[in-house]
Amino acid sequence: MEERIAEFIGIMLGDGNLGVYNSAKYNKKQYRVRISLDSRNKNYLEYIKILFQEVLRITPRIHFKSKENAVDIGTYKKEKFLFVRDELGLVESPKINKMKIPENYFKREFFAFILRGLFDTDGCLSVFKNNGRLYPRIEIKICPSPAQKQFVEILKELKFSYRLQNLDKDWIRIRISGKDELKRWFDVVGSANKIHLDKAKILLNSEGGI
Repeated sequence: MEERIAEFIGIMLGDGNLGVYNSAKYNKKQYRVRISLDSRNKNYLEYIKILFQEVLRITPRIHFKSKENAVDIGTYKKEKFLFVRDELGLVESPKINKMKIPENYFKREFFAFILRGLFDTDGCLSVFKNNGRLYPRIEIKICPSPAQKQFVEILKELKFSYRLQNLDKDWIRIRISGKDELKRWFDVVGSANKIHLDKAKILLNSEGGI
């Protein structure tokens, strides 16, 4: 269960939202634990639903947004919000300048699971060209926050070869390139996102320079 919680934390750091908001519709405070996803990724949506049930012991509410390929999955129960904030240790949104991995889960045995959650929600797997050859690349953007340093420490601890790109407004982009690193990523970290898994399978099995 601790490993599942670590993955949940990584997911929340990626596309999660944790906060207390004034709801005009219901005329009361809304305690939000929510993850936003691409609604077309139905396999991963089902995976998140099960993860919610395991970690928070609740069947989450699922809201498909009209006119968008987006879906929100989460809960608005105060006790679940307090559990995620006070027991798990996640900080409230907005994430900029505040986001961090909770101290109790910033441990070697949880690093791969936290990375998996972040990658599955906020990472991408693409292909780039270098000297006429094609290479796969994992990319993850991280907002200005203590989490930047933490994720760099995780990559060093897990001995990944990576580069950092400095972006506007102090954001960074982590880049992990090459077929060997891609294979090692899926051996060490893995993925629960079928879109990533299918693309990685094609890239790892392909010929012609990748």
